[in-house]
Amino acid sequence: MKYELTDIAIVILNWNGKDLLEKFLPSVVKFSENAKIYVADNASTDDSIQFLYEHYPEINVIKNKTNGGYAKGYNDALKHTNQPLLCLLNSDIEVTENWLSPILNQYNSDENVAIVQPKILDIHNKNYFEYAGAAGGFIDKYGYPYCRGRIFNTIEEDQGQYDDVETIFWASGACFFIKNSVFNELNGFDASYFAHYEEIDLCWRAFNNNYTTKYVGTSSVYHVGGATLQNTNPKKTYLNFRNSLFTLVKNTDSNVLSRTIIRMLLDGIAALRFLVQLKPRHFVAILKAHGSFYKHLGEIVARRNQLPKRANYYNLKSVVWSYFVNRQTKF
Repeated sequence: MKYELTDIAIVILNWNGKDLLEKFLPSVVKFSENAKIYVADNASTDDSIQFLYEHYPEINVIKNKTNGGYAKGYNDALKHTNQPLLCLLNSDIEVTENWLSPILNQYNSDENVAIVQPKILDIHNKNYFEYAGAAGGFIDKYGYPYCRGRIFNTIEEDQGQYDDVETIFWASGACFFIKNSVFNELNGFDASYFAHYEEIDLCWRAFNNNYTTKYVGTSSVYHVGGATLQNTNPKKTYLNFRNSLFTLVKNTDSNVLSRTIIRMLLDGIAALRFLVQLKPRHFVAILKAHGSFYKHLGEIVARRNQLPKRANYYNLKSVVWSYFVNRQTKF
């Protein structure tokens, strides 16, 4: 089928984010003409919903009963959409003029494309990529994610080097386009993740089901980043380390035991590094992440046994080795 702008549902997940809605909704409304805009509210206790009713009566409000985080929040909300293309958009994203057309063209040019990400730039420093997704994500043999334009905490300046269309492994949940039919086929996000890494898990499952994820560098958005959980928050460290282990065990094609052991050893080195940096709460967060992984290992293995696998998912054996030992700081 040929998709039109009216086939896109833009769904913004909100939790006590009235200030973010006030700041960033205007660009979404202005530059998303003909697309359907939804705000899915995760049981906010501020006046977000009243603000929407008063200032944006044309926006559809979906009221989730609980705050299930990013994963369950979107799983619940997207049941109320029927458009064939979904855009899961963070509430701290500023979109740009004509941002939807290149995405639409990509879907219309390749029917196997299931997931698409635009270029994500830093709203505080608009000449640089933003940490969460940059110019499209990849993953190494041990489940560590990295991006074109961002490897660990080294972020590249945007000099047009990624103004292309490229097949990637994972797309950022900050601005995540997916076919509604594929989202439902894959049973959505893994709700046990709560937040962080759920989009990588979903993209990995899409890959294992022979779907394609694309980056479209001719569409740009600007992201605040860390508006819900700052990088300095140990809970973010906990969720990232725990959920990445969940994802590796669920989805990797082979040698899962050896890869997981090596990954956990590398996590241990990261924990010690936090300790040396006098960040004991992050050290403890990694320990708790591993404890939770052991606690849920049986469930994760059971899910693994139900999912298809596909080889050659990684382009790089170890991004940790490349970055910290070989000092390779660019994609």
